Amino acid sequence: MYHVFNKLKSKLTGFKDKISSKIDEKAVAIEPEAVADAPQEEPTSSTPVPSAQETVESKVEEAVPVSEPVSEAGSVKNESSGAKKFGFAQKAKALVFEREFILEEDDLEEPLWDLEMALLESDIALSVSEAIVESVKNQLVGTRRRIGSNTGNIVEDALKKAIYDVMSANVFDLDDYVKDADKPVHIVFIGINGTGKTTSIAKLSKRFKDQGMSVVVAAGDTFRAGAIDQLAIHADKIGVKIIKHQEQGDPAAVIYDAIQHAKANNVDVVLSDTAGRMHTNINLMEQLKKVCRVAPPDLIIFVDEAVAGNDAVERAAQFNDAVAINGSILTKTDADSKGGAAISIAYITGKPILFLGMGQGYDDLRKFDPKWFVDQLFAE
Repeated sequence: MYHVFNKLKSKLTGFKDKISSKIDEKAVAIEPEAVADAPQEEPTSSTPVPSAQETVESKVEEAVPVSEPVSEAGSVKNESSGAKKFGFAQKAKALVFEREFILEEDDLEEPLWDLEMALLESDIALSVSEAIVESVKNQLVGTRRRIGSNTGNIVEDALKKAIYDVMSANVFDLDDYVKDADKPVHIVFIGINGTGKTTSIAKLSKRFKDQGMSVVVAAGDTFRAGAIDQLAIHADKIGVKIIKHQEQGDPAAVIYDAIQHAKANNVDVVLSDTAGRMHTNINLMEQLKKVCRVAPPDLIIFVDEAVAGNDAVERAAQFNDAVAINGSILTKTDADSKGGAAISIAYITGKPILFLGMGQGYDDLRKFDPKWFVDQLFAE
């Protein structure tokens, strides 16, 4: 089990506790109406009238004699017919101990404000925080709800659904796409310097190779000193072909040559590295657009660090506006105590998160699964 997003976990727990207290405050016991339906003897003047609790206990004893077998679920098996009927004890327990509540909008105004502030402090973008809060409000306000044993479960379920709905709006399986697409599949990786593009390319190279596909990597980052050598070391360790030119060369030419090599040698996948750049760097953005014209990619993947929080979300939106990304990879997720970037990026860009980098090893790449992610937020 991964232990991540601890700060956000703590804030969500605080909200759960606050709403649970409010539910307990508003809850009322469910009246034991079914007891009134049971046949009762007319009391005489000398016979004391039993209380509701005594009536329940009496009927429980009558309905479930000790000699009859009782299932774990509280049902009694009728030996003559073989049929099952629910024991009165089970029904009585539900009637006596269960409660129900109705929360009004005023009840949640302060806790929901606290929740929104907690989400913002966890680097979840404003529009995403508002969507989560609105979903939680819609689930909890105005409808009559029955409490089982734990009010916290009701609140947790509402939070889980709200966050899951935000994160699962766009889900895309890169493995299936690559497997089924015409070959070679060309994937270009973009982002700013130092966020893990080259390492992510290495991890995906091994992933596709392990799936039985052939891979060539293109050293399209000719701008940064050492970038070509770094990719070459990874390629050698993994055992995949690298196409490279000299530093300061034309990245479009390098990537074009990689595509031609893949076509000539029936290679399945081309993974192209590019120089780190900000969307505001006009020259480098024009260079990236040239790469996409000369060697059109099937997919453009944006790479950034989960620990960058709102900065990563902002950059993802800006790159998406500039070159229309198809999805994102978030690195250093194992070091992310907040979880804000992972929750926000897919919602803001309208494009899926594909993988989470969870360590330095070549196998430390986890396919993004919204359910798994939400479960981590509420894991003990």
